Amino acid sequence: MVEEQLIPRGIQDPKVLAAFQKVERHKFVPKDLTANAYADFPVPIGSGQTISQPYIVALMTECLGLTGEEKVLEIGTGSGYQAAILAELAKEVYSIERFGNLAKTAEEVLSGLGYANIKIKVGDGTLGWPEAAPFDRIIITAASPRIPLPLTEQLRDNGKLIMPLGETFSQVLTLFEKKENKLESTQICGCVFVPLVGKYGYKQ
Repeated sequence: MVEEQLIPRGIQDPKVLAAFQKVERHKFVPKDLTANAYADFPVPIGSGQTISQPYIVALMTECLGLTGEEKVLEIGTGSGYQAAILAELAKEVYSIERFGNLAKTAEEVLSGLGYANIKIKVGDGTLGWPEAAPFDRIIITAASPRIPLPLTEQLRDNGKLIMPLGETFSQVLTLFEKKENKLESTQICGCVFVPLVGKYGYKQ
């Protein structure tokens, strides 16, 4: 996966590549789909959600520019795979999932793998995690036409936020940097993610 999918497409950060070599992706997909765990496409994990293709997870992670000292907020725990990758590269990971069954499974897998720097809660991700804010980095793994307002407020100055920005079936992966309370955006590439559902996202 690392040699054939990530490096040829330009993922260069040695720490990111090392994290992908360490975290066993097959532990995060349903047992009947483990044959597809390392394939170059999203894999369904139940409740209408997916584990993103490895390249997109790597690209979003690399764009955050993690040094190991950051507190990261993830919106959309899903399988827990992205959280595990982040936990290898950041100090603390706070992850919010709206489906209780997915959060429970992810928590069990991550705990079984020995991750002690990940906290997961069930709730509306568009509201963020105010009691743990501010965050140095925010990663949103679902699509919305705009950044949920609470998340812009919970992002620390000089922090970075990455998300798929756009409509239901067509988005642009966009990196935002907060400078003096203003957000500067950089478009990365086209993508397709499931919708971000919540008070400041799509309605159910």
